[in-house]
Amino acid sequence: MAERSPATRRTLWLVLSLVFAFLYIPIAVLVALSFNEGGLPTAWSGFSLKWYVSLAGNSAILSAALNTLVVALVSTAIATLLGTLLAIGVEMRRQYGKGLEALIFAPMIIPDIVLAIALLSFFSMLNLTMGLHTIILAHVVFNLAFVCSVVRARLKSFDWSIVEASADLGASAVTTFRRVTLPVILPAVIAGALLAFTLSVDEFIIAFFTAGAGRASTTLPMQIYAMIRFGITPEINALATIVMAVSITALTLSQRLNRGMIGQ
Repeated sequence: MAERSPATRRTLWLVLSLVFAFLYIPIAVLVALSFNEGGLPTAWSGFSLKWYVSLAGNSAILSAALNTLVVALVSTAIATLLGTLLAIGVEMRRQYGKGLEALIFAPMIIPDIVLAIALLSFFSMLNLTMGLHTIILAHVVFNLAFVCSVVRARLKSFDWSIVEASADLGASAVTTFRRVTLPVILPAVIAGALLAFTLSVDEFIIAFFTAGAGRASTTLPMQIYAMIRFGITPEINALATIVMAVSITALTLSQRLNRGMIGQ
């Protein structure tokens, strides 16, 4: 491949810098204003942590945060279990058509609004009372596909002959899974779980459509939406910064696990 000229490289770096600036300057401004002492969200008047302290005393936000944590943990646990079993079942089958592949990954590509309406119609047809349980079920639906995708990436390089060898030596299916299969795919399972947790914490549209009335089923993204309708305040910036920090931490851990998994 021909070497790029200095002018071409400078142009590419300029374009790349503009793209990153467009993506991350608004986020940097949000984080900075969350430490703004004044009440105006656009004028800096000094460094302060009072908006973070204010969040700790806001019962509505604390209740929403607890609901979000419950939904994320429970839906992640269920999706991780089902997604891992689905990935193993599909890869053990080894021969599968494009139809099965499409069914597995459909929740990942269907627009959130379409999936939300479909789930709402399904729950209404079953006469289910809306609440945290319906949000959890809805989050399991789309998280399962992401977990399955991550675990399957690990299983692509898995040597199935060791499973057969374990069975030949008299080990049961449960023992083989616990001592042979699971240790090999565990980094991928954890990475998939962290990804599912992040998606569940950040998800708004599906939770909005499948939640019940009142504070008992209000998640943190829903609470932020309710607050922002009356204007942006440093308190909202502080809350958004905390949510973003949790998401970045989980995604970073997931990527590191995936990198280590690929290197094995």
